[in-house]
Amino acid sequence: MTRLATVRGGDTTPGVSPPSATPPAPAPDRLTWRQRLSHWDVRWSPYLYISPFFVLFALIGLFPLGYTAWISLHDWSLLGGKGEFVGLENYREVLDNPYFVKQTVNTLSIFVLSSGPQIVIAVVLAALLDTQLRGRTWWRMSILLPFVVSPVAVAIIFGSLFGDRYGLLNEIITWVGFEPVQWHTDRFASHVAIATMVNWRWTGYNALIFLAAMQAVPRDLYESAELDGAGKVRQFLSVTLPMIRPTMIFVVITSTIGGLQIFAEPRLFDDTAAHNGGADRQFGTITMLVYDFGWQLRDLGRASATAWMLFLLICVFAVLNYLAIRRLGRLGGGDR
Repeated sequence: MTRLATVRGGDTTPGVSPPSATPPAPAPDRLTWRQRLSHWDVRWSPYLYISPFFVLFALIGLFPLGYTAWISLHDWSLLGGKGEFVGLENYREVLDNPYFVKQTVNTLSIFVLSSGPQIVIAVVLAALLDTQLRGRTWWRMSILLPFVVSPVAVAIIFGSLFGDRYGLLNEIITWVGFEPVQWHTDRFASHVAIATMVNWRWTGYNALIFLAAMQAVPRDLYESAELDGAGKVRQFLSVTLPMIRPTMIFVVITSTIGGLQIFAEPRLFDDTAAHNGGADRQFGTITMLVYDFGWQLRDLGRASATAWMLFLLICVFAVLNYLAIRRLGRLGGGDR
């Protein structure tokens, strides 16, 4: 028996099966509630899964930032609450404050003395821990110990080291034959002491971050470089540093944010009852000025204005450091 297949137009062709046609999708207004629910789930569930992060970031990040900006435009007292709108008057008063410029310079000085050496030492330590070092697991654990020590304990330890009269370092300096250093009264010496405290706490933490990045570098790249005659130093400069550039950008930016917001170390380093960063604010920082405005003078308007100026300063330095690291990566052949 000859099988006839009906085609479009009413024609029949012997031995040809009818083409399989995909049924048309139902119109949106004809979808059942189950189909609508499935459609919404596929479309919106990814955004729902990531929404907790953005909700928390908006609550604890963006809202305080915007609210601080709103406070900085008002005459806002800690005890009296919101006052009249004053515009940029709080910013003008902060800039006219005799300690603002000085404490800004102090902040930048401590930042340079801490962040730069800290990153260099952390990279070197990570490179040493990435080798076949005997007992490397113990060393990797030990370099993280300073990070878990309380800042108060760090201040007590380094207060004994950098004491003006009975400090261990001054005892050694005097024994060698030099004059003792006035670590708390000399401006530059106090910056060196505080930067040493910061480096001691954070170098090991950053070294472990660099170590994780170095261990992710493919080993065949080192083998290829070794076959080409590159030594260990050349491999480190031409392979390791370009490959860990994204991690270095992350560490530099986080170090910039933390270094410019330094508060605990200089406040605890002050051995006077006022804790203002020295008698002449020789090692006071911007965050300490924010604290003085907000809690000692009870002026939240000027404190918020100072905090926003610090925020803008951090943004500028973070961008500059990011561009500098990208430039160094291109010069080292690591443009990826």
